[in-house]
Amino acid sequence: MGNSPSADKDTATAPIIEKRNPTRPRIGVFGVGYYKYWSQFDGLLDDMLAKQAVFIERIQSGSYAEVIDFGLVDNVQKAYELVPQLNAANLDLIFCDMLTYATSNTFGVVIRNMNIPIVLVALQPDKAMDYSQASTYMQLYNDDICSLPEFAGVAARMGKKVPDMIIGTLHDDPTADAQIEEYCRIAAVLHDLKTSRIGHIGHPIEAMLDMHSDSTMLTAHFGAHIVQCEAHEIVSFYQSAVSDQIDPVKDRILDFFDTPDPVSDPISKKLQDSDLETAARVTVALEKFIEAKQLDGLAYYYEGPENSETRTVMSNLIVGNSLLTGAGFPMCGESDLKTCFAMLIMERLGIGGSFAEFHPVDFKEGFVLVGHDGPHNVAIAEGKPILRSLLKYHGKPGFGAGVEFKIKEGPITMLSINSTFDGKFKFVIAEGQSVEGPIPPTGNTNTRGFFKPDVRTFLQRWMKEGPTHHFALGVGHHAETIKKIANYLNLEAVIIDSKA
Repeated sequence: MGNSPSADKDTATAPIIEKRNPTRPRIGVFGVGYYKYWSQFDGLLDDMLAKQAVFIERIQSGSYAEVIDFGLVDNVQKAYELVPQLNAANLDLIFCDMLTYATSNTFGVVIRNMNIPIVLVALQPDKAMDYSQASTYMQLYNDDICSLPEFAGVAARMGKKVPDMIIGTLHDDPTADAQIEEYCRIAAVLHDLKTSRIGHIGHPIEAMLDMHSDSTMLTAHFGAHIVQCEAHEIVSFYQSAVSDQIDPVKDRILDFFDTPDPVSDPISKKLQDSDLETAARVTVALEKFIEAKQLDGLAYYYEGPENSETRTVMSNLIVGNSLLTGAGFPMCGESDLKTCFAMLIMERLGIGGSFAEFHPVDFKEGFVLVGHDGPHNVAIAEGKPILRSLLKYHGKPGFGAGVEFKIKEGPITMLSINSTFDGKFKFVIAEGQSVEGPIPPTGNTNTRGFFKPDVRTFLQRWMKEGPTHHFALGVGHHAETIKKIANYLNLEAVIIDSKA
């Protein structure tokens, strides 16, 4: 929290709203070793501490994480002393640095008393021993993986999940670097899931039974607080907006978006001055509303009386909310709180997260259009996003500006979060490709999504897992990372099989 949006005044090509400050998760590091070695091998303890210092520096240089060094644990007494320190540190993730062989009593008591994700890190300093010059000292110096099976077995005996592991070398190991960075991003997600304030206005469209959520259960499973807001709070800011605030936003919108002539859709027009004025005024109101309520995201749907100012405002959140989403504040239409959390997860992973559902299938070329009306993540658009004036918002009241673009070409990941019959949440995850090609010029987002083994089989497999009809759409392939997050939250997760 405390990352309020603000106008970007430096350059017309930058995002209209500055990106929120990066999340700074708190990551604890403790090393493990065997105290009996220190008196037997002079200098080995200093070498162990030096290895741990290198690892900590790698975390700090590759992420925004705040790292707390808890030193070296080499006997059971120190393990017992460590537990209250870890619990008091308000950590999001813990790295256990496997410096050399360590007896599992240095770890068993820790994992027994932790509900914080622990990752075992075994990064040996040498890529291989020089066997012609090998010594017991040199073996112990590189014995980072030796205790991994013992620690895994003790975790299971303590009734805990076997921790994730990073295995590699301490120097010049891009794979290990990528894994360390991945867990730092996961820590950022976990931090914001348990500290965010997600606003909620109105209710899901009454007919959409898959959209409804229990706010208390969202707090129970994710930790975030649901802030119940009122439509009139945005309307009040809209009413108080003045031209000195509105006109610069209009200029920034025109710099950021393209406004082409209509093509084939009779309900679309070139962006009208009146729609631009309304969109800019609502954007001013939304920025002030988000800052005043200290929100990190919003799910909304509110119709308001016909021909009322409330309806004008609440049906024209699309442009402002798309900009806020791109700036790191996920804004989700149709009051879909669960998909707002999916978007938050993707945003904090650094992969975008745009509001989406399935549109028509192209059986000729074998893809499905994925997109939506309403707000989207403009930070992951392919090319310059488009604004069109729409004479009506299909299925909803009102009219005004609509945001149109497609997601960046290349790999994509989808995440749907649904509620199960027993009141828990389930992650449904899939990977595919966004490919080049035309999309419908309808003032909505659409992306050509190709999924293996073929579009028909993929869609059947996706539907069989019971997703919501909405999902978050991000860039890159990150299914396994998202599944790890679900695992840390003790939630069911399934990745759609892409095999033929």
